[in-house]
Amino acid sequence: MNDINISSTDMNLLKVFEALYIEGSASRAAQTLGLTQSTVSASLRRLRTLYNDRLFVREGKGLAPTTTAHQLKPLIFDALDKIRETLQLVNHNTTNYQNRTIVIGLSDDFEIALAGKLIEKLALDAPHLRPIFRQAYSVIVPDLLQDNVIDVAITSGTGNSRFIRRQLLGKSHYSCIINRRYTQKLPLLTLEEFISFDHVLVSSAGYVGIVDNALARNHLKRHVIASTTHFAALPFFLQQENRIATIPAHAANALAQLDDLTVLPCPLELESYPVEAAWRAKDDQSPLIQTVVASIKNVLESTLS
Repeated sequence: MNDINISSTDMNLLKVFEALYIEGSASRAAQTLGLTQSTVSASLRRLRTLYNDRLFVREGKGLAPTTTAHQLKPLIFDALDKIRETLQLVNHNTTNYQNRTIVIGLSDDFEIALAGKLIEKLALDAPHLRPIFRQAYSVIVPDLLQDNVIDVAITSGTGNSRFIRRQLLGKSHYSCIINRRYTQKLPLLTLEEFISFDHVLVSSAGYVGIVDNALARNHLKRHVIASTTHFAALPFFLQQENRIATIPAHAANALAQLDDLTVLPCPLELESYPVEAAWRAKDDQSPLIQTVVASIKNVLESTLS
């Protein structure tokens, strides 16, 4: 990087960087910032000189960040957020989130069940804030938070870390989901009927799930015909007769509302599990984080009840 005195640097260039990174297009960035496209293009040229890197390169019809831009992103975004927070300290109207984003890490069962409702809730609680949903799961959430890849996580547990704050939001449990065409004679599942199905497993590892562990304690086994890492794929797996999946109840209920699926109680005794929000400890006093966590809590309470 060039040795440049910060006093001679136009800090508005950082806002252009932020808009280009989010929008992936000079024209859309210009609309977001209320500038002309030529002004944004000129600012990009200055940014390239400032950081001695192309930063954003043509890809298809848009602009893709370079490796350097990816490295700069968390630092620049965090710097701009800190400046915005200083302004909010003297301006008690903290509802102005124009041009701001929040990156929410969550697995796709939570995304399926919560994202639509959370978008609506944030539109009321934090107008103009743009949520960005990023796939994450409990094991990697601490690293994603510490590396500034995500700002808030919805997770089933992150473990203990002095760098992370957690808030218990509720508990979820498991349900079975099958195609509606095959449930006329199955108002409730017996354990024998449950085992007789062909099972679709949703698992990041793809081999063993909580159901297998519970069955093993009873010296029983099931027949798993396929595994997938994404809950959203289940409607396609469950089109055929005699297939079933056991998944978190919030995802099962959401999928059943959109697809030709039915939710049934699981005949196995499976423990419920906590649902938490997590964020960086250094962001404890951030009005934005507090607002987003409160919105998540409100949506989760109505979904899990």
